[in-house]
Amino acid sequence: MSKAVVVIPTYNEIENIERLIRNIFSLQRAFDILVVDDNSPDGTAQAVTNLFETFPNRLNILERKGKMGLGTAYIAGFKWALARDYDYVFEMDADFSHNPNDLIRLYNTCSKEGADLAIGSRYVKGVNVVNWPMSRVLLSWLASIYVRFVTGMNIYDTTAGFVCYKRAVLEKINLEKIQFVGYAFQIEMKFKAHLHKFKITEIPVVFTDRTRGESKMSGGIISEAIFGVIKMKFKSLFKGYEI
Repeated sequence: MSKAVVVIPTYNEIENIERLIRNIFSLQRAFDILVVDDNSPDGTAQAVTNLFETFPNRLNILERKGKMGLGTAYIAGFKWALARDYDYVFEMDADFSHNPNDLIRLYNTCSKEGADLAIGSRYVKGVNVVNWPMSRVLLSWLASIYVRFVTGMNIYDTTAGFVCYKRAVLEKINLEKIQFVGYAFQIEMKFKAHLHKFKITEIPVVFTDRTRGESKMSGGIISEAIFGVIKMKFKSLFKGYEI
């Protein structure tokens, strides 16, 4: 068993998941994988279980009853990892928008350079996004500026979903009190790590939009991020705010 596990939420990722798993397991550093699948009707979970014999003791799956949101998928994955002896827990998309080779850079940022939370950042060195329409690039970039302004966090890519956590961060944050279920979940986790004064480091990565499968972005997810951040910041000003 590796000391690092990559948590990958999936919903209808049959076109990507096997290729991604094989790619991660081909890296020079050993990572375990936990797929958290929300009852994908396209057979994503079966594609994962078909690989169990090929990668014994390294590939794992949590199968949930339905589509319950990105945030709850990661929380389930974090709890699974904390119940085992992992020292480093990663978040990663299933669609190859995150380059698997960058897992090693994130790992080294925490294990060798002293970060508690390492972020694969699209915006820390300019804008490193490939294949997105300009409207979406601007929306994402402006959203991060907005979140930085509201929360006071010195993080350029506040909505990034390519992250390495040291175990201590996930043990310290009260996972039962995480409110957001969509992409705003990423903001909330970083904000609470920030309030706990953990060392957060961004490393530049190139984000490449998916070429297979369909995006899960929706208007409700964007709305949650925009309005939820103000509510989150407001609550944090009072002593009863759970971090």
